[in-house]
Amino acid sequence: MRAPSLSIGFHCESASFSALLATHKNLFRRAIRLAFKARALPARRFAVSIILTNDAAIQILNRDFRKKDKATNVLSFPQMDDFDALPSFPVPLELGDVFLAYETLQREAIEQNKSVIDHMTHLMVHGVLHLLGFDHETDAQAAIMEAHEKEILAMIGIADPY
Repeated sequence: MRAPSLSIGFHCESASFSALLATHKNLFRRAIRLAFKARALPARRFAVSIILTNDAAIQILNRDFRKKDKATNVLSFPQMDDFDALPSFPVPLELGDVFLAYETLQREAIEQNKSVIDHMTHLMVHGVLHLLGFDHETDAQAAIMEAHEKEILAMIGIADPY
């Protein structure tokens, strides 16, 4: 039986992300693929979009979809919530979209004494785990999600973000 596969699309809406994406795209792809393996999925083709934007754009999304009128570091918009009842058509199934905001990401990295690349990679992993149904609404959920994040990041040489 073949393994599930993942197509990753990067969409750069903020010039601030351009150089980071050009230089570190392979790292980001590796991290996202490792996150993708956190959930057992059938041998299907899947797709995910990573949208690199700014605080102004993410604030609008956060306001409109979460009723929080402020910028945030990452937002995930899953397209699936039932991984047991996947449609059978042959095109890749969209897991969803992950949005990252440059200004917030950069500010947090400085405040937390992390590299922007490490923090950006962590947020991509975090966002993809959300697309796969992981959450952190309860302490138990948070413990599971954070354990996945730590394990994935350790596999690519990034220190525990917590």
